[in-house]
Amino acid sequence: MVSFERRILSNGLRVLVHEDPYTPLAAVNVAYFVGSRDEQPNRTGFAHLFEHLMFSGSRNAPNFDNLLQSAGGENNAYTTNDYTTFYEILPAQNIETALFLESDRMLDLRITRRALETQRRVVIEEFKETCLSEPYGDMLHHLSDMLYRVHPYRWPVIGLSPDHIAKATLEEVRTFYEQWYVPNNAVLSICGPLKADEAFALAEKWFGGIPPGPEPKHVIPEEPLQIALVERTVEANVPVPAVFMAFRTPPRLHPDFYPTDLLSDVLAMGQSARLYRALVKEQPLLASVDASVTANFDPGMLLIEAKLNEGVTPQQAIEAIWNVLNELVDKPISERELAKIRHRFESTVIYSETSVLNKAQYLGFYEILERAELLNQEVDTYRTVDAEHMQRVARALFRPENAAVLIYQPRLAA
Repeated sequence: MVSFERRILSNGLRVLVHEDPYTPLAAVNVAYFVGSRDEQPNRTGFAHLFEHLMFSGSRNAPNFDNLLQSAGGENNAYTTNDYTTFYEILPAQNIETALFLESDRMLDLRITRRALETQRRVVIEEFKETCLSEPYGDMLHHLSDMLYRVHPYRWPVIGLSPDHIAKATLEEVRTFYEQWYVPNNAVLSICGPLKADEAFALAEKWFGGIPPGPEPKHVIPEEPLQIALVERTVEANVPVPAVFMAFRTPPRLHPDFYPTDLLSDVLAMGQSARLYRALVKEQPLLASVDASVTANFDPGMLLIEAKLNEGVTPQQAIEAIWNVLNELVDKPISERELAKIRHRFESTVIYSETSVLNKAQYLGFYEILERAELLNQEVDTYRTVDAEHMQRVARALFRPENAAVLIYQPRLAA
């Protein structure tokens, strides 16, 4: 249970405070309700670009990292399809340094031509390294394109092409900042050994004077239902053949998301999970296998990743994976297996909530998703998932007409 208090400043900034008297550290988290789904199809990668630009200097803090490090702090950020998070952790007595830095770049980030060119080069190089040069690095580009036709999830967070960032103008970048990085589109989470009233007073001091921006509007087209299996084979510089299977999942707040999430654990959490046990240990078809859910705000994907052993064809691997999935469709999961998955989930949640930084991030995420109270309710929601519910969801998920299958084959030397 993560206790917290909430106040909304006059400029629309939502402030959440969790008092933790048992740590000498404070965590500050600012979550902006903007992700890659809010970009234009010809200018993708902007939210990720701002993950970098936000550290390029602001009105009163030309060097973000130096000031934070001098206060004994660390920071980082990450971007998703749906939201962007910036965070700091530092000694609690220096918390105002983090609040000053976050408020200054919310008020007046210095988006100069020089700053843009510097971060543009960094982002384009990252795209080349992670998507074009790394084996299987463009996997999400293919699967997103295969699974979505109109929804902006059809491009990954890093963007469709480095050309979109290369051609971005200073005016376009400034407009994106002014539209989304405003107090009325953000959540500030403060966790540490501060009293709530003290934390709220500091939030008002550093953020209360920032004017609100335009009312954020997320114009997201609804993705039509998929009606047939989508398949694609790619020849690339990869060490071994691989199969990636993606299934369209319910949105994060849908009741069927919870059994979907648990199904991914049944398939691939640990060496006793079904895919690993059946296809790595018992039938040595796969060198490795994993499964995960994207947990998107809108319908996302359950992703299965399989690297093949020598001599195994992609068709053999795909058929074997379908056999494992069909077992979940045809037969309810046992109470013992379900209890094991539930217990692993609960222990993971409990352990993660011992971190003051994790608590700050969770509060920001759940408040952006809908409301932070969900943080303390979802464990109980997972506990109520039964075998019948999981089987019903498995039947809806694991159908060819709800799937995309991507095959990587090593490119033959010329």
